[in-house]
Amino acid sequence: MTALAERMLVNGELIPARDGRTFDNVNPATEEVVGEVPQADAADLERAIGAARRAFDGTGWATDTDLRRRCLVQLRDALRANVETLRPMLVAETGCPVALTSGIQLDAPISYIDHYIGLLESYAFERTLPTKEIMGMPADRIIRREAAGVVAAITPWNYPFYLNICKVSAALAAGCTVVLKPAPDTPWSALALGAIAAEHTDIPAGVLNVVTTGDNGVAQLLATHPDVDAVTLTGSTLTGRKVMAAAAGTVKRVTLELGGKSAAVLLDDADLQAIVPGLAGGVCVHAGQGCTQLTRVLVPRSRLDETLALAAAAMERVPWGDPTDPGNLMGPVVNAAQREKVLRYYESAARDGRIVLGGKPTDRFERGYFVEPTLITDVDPKAAVAQDEIFGPALVVLPYDDDEDALRIADGTIFGLSTAVFSADLDRAMAMARRFRSGTVSVNGAPWFDVESPFGGYKQSGLGREWGTEGLEDFLEVKTIAFPATLGG
Repeated sequence: MTALAERMLVNGELIPARDGRTFDNVNPATEEVVGEVPQADAADLERAIGAARRAFDGTGWATDTDLRRRCLVQLRDALRANVETLRPMLVAETGCPVALTSGIQLDAPISYIDHYIGLLESYAFERTLPTKEIMGMPADRIIRREAAGVVAAITPWNYPFYLNICKVSAALAAGCTVVLKPAPDTPWSALALGAIAAEHTDIPAGVLNVVTTGDNGVAQLLATHPDVDAVTLTGSTLTGRKVMAAAAGTVKRVTLELGGKSAAVLLDDADLQAIVPGLAGGVCVHAGQGCTQLTRVLVPRSRLDETLALAAAAMERVPWGDPTDPGNLMGPVVNAAQREKVLRYYESAARDGRIVLGGKPTDRFERGYFVEPTLITDVDPKAAVAQDEIFGPALVVLPYDDDEDALRIADGTIFGLSTAVFSADLDRAMAMARRFRSGTVSVNGAPWFDVESPFGGYKQSGLGREWGTEGLEDFLEVKTIAFPATLGG
């Protein structure tokens, strides 16, 4: 299984770390070491950055849209050809249920590459403005969008394959060169992407580089190095602040997709029986390790007890356990530290409020970083469990007094990534949706998640957008060229 993910990709070569060091890749469902991957040091990272710099400055990659399109088609096709090798690899290192790999974890992001292939056929990288007399001189102007340069792509462990493809395909389509640094908990997904690109595409040497390391000090070089022009990060808000501060020294372009504490607001005419079970089950998918999962449910105070009963029944029915079992929707959290973090939040919920279901360490399995689905209520909206991104299967149910109170509570965190609103009156729900300070809003369960829809957050949930046309433009600079107009010519 691991032959595809044993070596880093640097300057077109699949190589070990310079000094031969490795670190362990651990299966969170079994706590077993399932492989060893290269432990890059600063010299390895310097080599990757240098290769990306030379490829950007010294080849035609940034200007040859036909080559970029051909390479993305090759990458998509090669990933599809290897998908059944990638599937167990992904489950083993993330602990995500295998059922999720047929969607957002694996199959869907491979198909999403088509979005950027299509944009390379249709996007206007250059446009002209009408002739205009400026400062007494007739002038014509061209507005060009050009590749930003060398991109450092830093990805987390929760949806690694999806996020690697999201960042790499957009940056490559824009004409940038890339150094991809995955989370140390999920290195295989990135290494496999690099190996497939090296062996099955015409991507020139140095255009895509993949470097793995468990050393945060080494990884920080990506945000400070003068030869890196842009940084794209998906991670916690705390990490985003650090990367933004580090990148400020060289004024890099920064795209940040950060945390969320997303709320589902059920207005007083909402059908609780139709809505609540799906919300309660949804927070347990992949053990709640998703930044857009709706981890807060806001309901009218008079309907709190009804909501709790429906949510508890739904969470008790969630199938969880062995992620290789296609019947399970929830596996473990990613590592021991994350399990302890989730359990600390459960303890704080017991102190600050009431745990309706779960909330304890589980002895259901002998091994693995499993935690119980947990339902929490009777907490202040400003309590830690109602404010912080837990990244565990925890649902907080909060009562509100009227629509204005619901809006205040929903927007009352540092985050603004995703929100949902439900009402029997579509106009009422739409009016509320327009007021949320949130990058995405679902009305009555309508899915917003699609490759054509830009995704990103307000407030401390991030900067910039991924997917959509905006996801391409985040990797493009804008240049204006003015030249004397030939009037009447």
